[in-house]
Amino acid sequence: MRDLQLKALCWVLLLTIPAQAEEVGVTANRILFGQAAAMSGPSSALGLKMRQGLLAAFAEVNAKGGIHGRKLDLISRDDGYDPDRSVLQTFKLIDEDKVFALIGAVGTPTSLVTVPIAKAQNVPFIGPFTGAGFLRASDLDNVVNIRASYAAEAENWIKHLTEDRHIKRVAIFYQDDPYGRDGLAGLKQALEKRGMELAAEATYERNTTAVAAAMRTLKRAEPEAVVMVGTYAPCAEFIKLARRSDFNPVFVNISFVGAVALAQELGREGKGVIVSQVVPFPWDASIKVVADYQAAERLLDAELEPDFVSLEGYLSGRLAAAALEMAGPDPTRAGLLRVINEVGSFDISGHRLAVAHRTQDTAAEVFLTVIQGDGTFKPVDHL
Repeated sequence: MRDLQLKALCWVLLLTIPAQAEEVGVTANRILFGQAAAMSGPSSALGLKMRQGLLAAFAEVNAKGGIHGRKLDLISRDDGYDPDRSVLQTFKLIDEDKVFALIGAVGTPTSLVTVPIAKAQNVPFIGPFTGAGFLRASDLDNVVNIRASYAAEAENWIKHLTEDRHIKRVAIFYQDDPYGRDGLAGLKQALEKRGMELAAEATYERNTTAVAAAMRTLKRAEPEAVVMVGTYAPCAEFIKLARRSDFNPVFVNISFVGAVALAQELGREGKGVIVSQVVPFPWDASIKVVADYQAAERLLDAELEPDFVSLEGYLSGRLAAAALEMAGPDPTRAGLLRVINEVGSFDISGHRLAVAHRTQDTAAEVFLTVIQGDGTFKPVDHL
């Protein structure tokens, strides 16, 4: 009788001890990710394309059984590319939606105010669509960068303009916020390396297309090239106004612009505009990761077209899945970050993806493309 009483007491104690809590955002059959990005407004194509790529990656992974039996899910919230809204949406993703990790954020000014929120709760901040320098700070061990910095892109612009085209007068048109100023700093660094100075600079306000005054300012300076650190709508408006004013320097855009959206906005006036890129060429299916990306997009929606931005979203999603696979059957935020920071470089369908503080950041990891008359792209021949 005494033995039976002891056994009964043990069972009571076991039932009253709380079970070990699963990690936030993780259930028996899914892992939930959250994205705060522009889904509306003049930069919406960037957020929507990042979401498209993430969903394609997750669909591919889920079709193969998920990660240790769990499917990957995504909640996207619209921040309109506005820092205040991004703070609100990020808090909602973490506190209300209870996401496991944040992924696919869009923008420097938005990331600047949301990264501290994620860091305070040790929430992984994976694959932000920005090359801002501050994201590479050594103390940001929860931030997972997969792209080259804006400084690396600027080095490629100036190398091409000076060595291939022998251009000596370079001006800049940039968004008047931390994003634009980061690009400005990278450009100045690349110019100073060659003993050069900016010919002129002009700005515009985020989420506007009020660029006429900036165009007139740069036209007066008569630069041979104008580097553009903005989003597709205002940059397209600037180029169209310049063309109509017989102002035809070489136009060079940063990858964040949204290359395909820029080409669509420009139409025939886009011919010859250069855009730097930090992902493989999304139409070249001879590259295995690109072929896999295209197949994943078709799995998601047969009508989807390849795009630089959605490919970047796809790579972020595949990276998250690869790291989770390595982290084992009981994923935690800390465990995921430990794997990423210890491994440092992941093979994604034959494409080597350097992450965390080992992020690819050399000029060789950036390439230039030029818009054709029909709106398509081709890689720049030189460099």
